[in-house]
Amino acid sequence: MLPTIEPGIKVAVQASPEPSEEELALIRQMGVEWVVLWTNAAKASADYFASRRKLYEAHGIRVYGFGNWDVHNQDAIVLGLEGRDAKVAQYKQHLRDLSRAGIPYTTYAHMANGIWSTEREPTRGGASARAFDAARAEEGRWIDLRYRTPLSHGRAYSQEEIWDNFASFIQEVAPVAEDAGVKIGIHPDDPPWPELAGIPRCIFSSFDGYQRALDLTGSPNIGVCLCVGCWLEGGPLMGKDVVETIHEFGKQKRLFKVHFRNVDQPLPHFVETFIDAGYMDMSKVMRALRAIDFDGVVIADHIPLMGNDPRIGMAYSIAYMKALVKWANEG
Repeated sequence: MLPTIEPGIKVAVQASPEPSEEELALIRQMGVEWVVLWTNAAKASADYFASRRKLYEAHGIRVYGFGNWDVHNQDAIVLGLEGRDAKVAQYKQHLRDLSRAGIPYTTYAHMANGIWSTEREPTRGGASARAFDAARAEEGRWIDLRYRTPLSHGRAYSQEEIWDNFASFIQEVAPVAEDAGVKIGIHPDDPPWPELAGIPRCIFSSFDGYQRALDLTGSPNIGVCLCVGCWLEGGPLMGKDVVETIHEFGKQKRLFKVHFRNVDQPLPHFVETFIDAGYMDMSKVMRALRAIDFDGVVIADHIPLMGNDPRIGMAYSIAYMKALVKWANEG
């Protein structure tokens, strides 16, 4: 049975599905009551998802969403390659398994050649951070896969091919999501550069692309995982700024999850930075979420490395986010 989700903005941690006692203690010490989890096809099943939910619930923490890397960013789906039908069937089973396990949400991304970055660069105080410089970009990555210029898949693909492949995918899976009662939040392209290694990023790299994609089914179970960082990476390329976007998708009840991160400037060259150190005033983002009565989760994402210990940046980000939620709720 799927859980009832209470109203209000929820701060969550992207956590391990097999946490140590130390990791569980840190989540509780930060005052976080929600997590989102990921695994791979070797473990993904209704029984595994349910076991993880019960593990976290035993420590007073609830699982909002669960992803499976092996049905996320799949070139077979995006490009219509051999194995496409098997991947779509696997995705449908993923939705059914989540429903059986009592987990109401999953994130999906539609990138054929992964997330592209260049060498890490320093941000405030010398903290190491992910960066992207379009003039030097040569490689995209997804888990253990590597995709390189000039053509990651042997030829250039057209925008029409990308759109046709997405339409066939989403029209197949939307009815399954509705039957399962599971919501799918679609993540923006990262980075939202018009084309990388012969693959157009023409759908989830602008507001208009998102709207057209959501209109393909009109399903209330298909919506947005709004990565604020990606939206800020795109800047003017996105068509609407991030606050406008929150209000538009919020009115449609299609905003399910938010990745709360900042960057120093838009493309063609950006460095990810701390929540309070980028070009966006993130208090405006939180206030916009409160204005639309957002009731999903916000997570810290791509956090710069502080003190050579990722837990420091996590704790800093969570504390800042919780303070912004309190401020927005009281305002």
